[in-house]
Parts: sequence; C-alpha cells; structure tokens
Amino acid sequence: MGNLHFNGQTSFYRGKVRDVYGIGDRLLVMVASNRISAFDVILPHPIPFKGQVLNQVAARMLMACTDICPNWLLDTPAPHVSIGKKCTPFKIELVVRGNLTGHAWRTYASGKRELCGISLPEGMRENDYFPSPIITPTTKAEQGHDEDISAEEIIARGLLNRNQWEEVSGYALALFERGKKLAGERGLILVDTKYEFGTSDGSITLMDEIHTPDSSRYFEAEGFEDRLIKGEKQRQLSKEFVREWLIAHNFMGKEGQEIPEMSKEWIAEISGRYIELYERLTGLQFQREEISDEETTARVNRALEKIT
Repeated sequence: MGNLHFNGQTSFYRGKVRDVYGIGDRLLVMVASNRISAFDVILPHPIPFKGQVLNQVAARMLMACTDICPNWLLDTPAPHVSIGKKCTPFKIELVVRGNLTGHAWRTYASGKRELCGISLPEGMRENDYFPSPIITPTTKAEQGHDEDISAEEIIARGLLNRNQWEEVSGYALALFERGKKLAGERGLILVDTKYEFGTSDGSITLMDEIHTPDSSRYFEAEGFEDRLIKGEKQRQLSKEFVREWLIAHNFMGKEGQEIPEMSKEWIAEISGRYIELYERLTGLQFQREEISDEETTARVNRALEKIT
C-alpha cells in the first residue's frame, strides 16, 4: 500500500511519479511524488519539490482549459495532491508536436520521413516548426516502452472508434493551441506535449497532468530563431535536459545499461529548473511547502467530505 490512507479508500496504485488512491468507485486522490523517470525508468534519487511543481502547474493549466473539454480535476487540497473524477482511460497517449524535436528529430535524422502515419516534409532542421502541429500517438504500455502508433492503427485495433478519435484529436489540438498561447505570454514556446483521455459518466474527459515539465517541452522564445539559424541547442525548460544528460552518460533505458550516478549538485540543478519553469509559466514566485503525511491526510479527508 501507499504511505497514506484516506477515508473511503478502496484501491492503491503506484505509478512512475504519482501514487493514485481510489476512493469509492468515482474518485481518485493523486499524490505527485518527487520521483523522476526517464526512458520509462525511475531514477534512484528524488528531486526536491518536483511533485509540488507538477501538481500546481497541472492544476493551473487544467483550470485554464475548462472551456475546451471536460477534465478530471475537482480539488487540490495540498501542494502535491489533487482529487478528481475516476475515469476509464483510453490505452493511448496523444503527443502533439509543434516542432521537429526530441524523438521526432531522432526519427527524422535517421532518414525516416514518416512518423505515426504522418508524412514529414523534406529539408527540415532540428527544432524547425512543422507547417501545422501534428499528433503522434503512442500506446500506453503496462510494462516496457510505449510504442508509436498511427490513427488508423488505433481505430483498426479498437483502441478508439473513429468518432472517439475525431473528438480526442480535436481536443488535443485545441489544448495545444491554448498551451502555446499561455506559454507565449510568458516568453516561452510550447514545443510538444502529451495528453491522456478517458471516459467519465459516458463523456470523454481529459485526465492526468497537462503542460507540465514532465509532459511537455518548452523553449525560450527569445533568441530562438538565432539559435535555429546557427544550429545551436535551444535553451529549454523541460525534462529533456535530464534525458540528454542520461544519453551523454550512455543510458537510454536499454537492457544492460546502468543508471549513472547523480551528484547532489546535479539533483539541486534539476530541482531548480523545475522551479524556474513554474515561475516562468505562472508569473508567481514558487512557495516551497513541505507538509507531513499526517497533515496531507487530514487535508485530503476534509476535502473528500465536502466532495462526497
């Protein structure tokens, strides 16, 4: 079981980053830990305040998008805790990409010109904008790595029917446009991000976190074009810098590879980058909050009494 126990709790699931507590048959308590994962592997050292950053950024972004589609969030009773509607998840993630970066660039640089059934233009440079944002879905693997999948494969395999695909893909593109607008107001570029959907009371519902540094990649807007022309690396606020550090130390989550040692200084730098993104995205000064398990439990139980 998890470290906490709440009134009415009926289940517990530990994910890579979040601990998820089922309350009855219609509510979830989601606790964002300080764990950090990359290449589908949980790294051995927690990152101070990472859970609080993720939870608070996700809550603000979900609230900023309530006019686009229904979402799961009901309350945030503690800095690292959210309460929301339990959904039946679709077994795919929708990755929306505005720029040729990360996995898409690695695929492109290998000579391939198709990704998830989408044809990619010739002559693109790393970090170039696509003519318009593209959706590159992945499966949600219970174990091992997620895999790229095309829209047609999703429908053929019965993961979604065509109407569901049209609805969630429309939501995903609209959410991405809202995320780009919000980021642009703060001097950032939302480069790519992922969304997860499910059903709640028969309606398609946006789940989990959105537009956080774990689910998204942000570039500094200032100097972007100059760096692009010069072929320089972009200054980014996302988890990609952790992946790049791991790759540089010969780790990509493959069998037989060892996770490199993380120094105290490197852990502090990762924490600082998460906090920086929070402050950049929200325009607010980050308030470090550390509360005990007892206080967390009390706050959540009070919130559950009001909701139920």
